[in-house]
Amino acid sequence: MTKDILLSIRGLQITEDTQKDTVEVITPGEYYFRNGKHFFLYEEAEEGKQEITKNIIKVTDDYMEVTKKGAVNVHMVFEKNKKNVTYYNTPFGSLLIGIDAYRVDVTQTPEEIEAYAEYALEVNNEHLANCRIRIKANSRAERAFHLM
Repeated sequence: MTKDILLSIRGLQITEDTQKDTVEVITPGEYYFRNGKHFFLYEEAEEGKQEITKNIIKVTDDYMEVTKKGAVNVHMVFEKNKKNVTYYNTPFGSLLIGIDAYRVDVTQTPEEIEAYAEYALEVNNEHLANCRIRIKANSRAERAFHLM
């Protein structure tokens, strides 16, 4: 895997009334492998806003960590069979969120790294949705990049 990558980040939330909400972002980023962990770095801009949010995603075989700094600030930890709680800070205020991950997987080939997590999401100690997130990284020079 090269330093310059294309990231596809796809999230799905399924609420109790079975309403499904899918979001997908495709963005250029950077990749590093250090101390047994995969690091993905990328920036995002909110439509109509000047401030950039810097993102770092760190993954191992059964662990994923997402850190956002900028317009939104949060440090989310997805650990298999463990609940983690954090504050999701937005310009409109803070939310207490709980992430109860029951699946975290990473698969890797020479051309691609894919991280996947399934988790229950709580906001202010109330179950909000069951969620999935899939992160796929390909070398920017690789022709095998395709949408999920």
